Amino acid sequence: MIVAGVGSRRGVSAEEVCAAVRGALARHDVKLCDISLMATPALKGGEAGIIKAALDLGLLLVMVPQAQLEAAGQRAITHSERVVALMGVPSVAEASALAVAGRRSALVGPRFVLGPVTCALAREADKGT
Repeated sequence: MIVAGVGSRRGVSAEEVCAAVRGALARHDVKLCDISLMATPALKGGEAGIIKAALDLGLLLVMVPQAQLEAAGQRAITHSERVVALMGVPSVAEASALAVAGRRSALVGPRFVLGPVTCALAREADKGT
């Protein structure tokens, strides 16, 4: 399972979110059909652009509670002091993806940034490891 974690500024459009997700997929040579879920912080639950993007991409959107974001954020690759001050995690996209993909998941690579949207991909650990 691969999870696409999404972070954004307020008021982003679905098109901006979709473009960032597609950019992350292209950068890491992953196909959309390989993505199981989209994840974003519960605080962003009212972002119409993120909700519509998940629908447009055919992905179930998971809202990640703050405590799970903070726990998963310890495994983030990217560190933004601004995001830590605002959200309590070093990378919203990376923490969201890691939280939903599981405790032993790993990022496919660093987050992808496109304008006001970030997207990170996390892969669930193999069951045998």
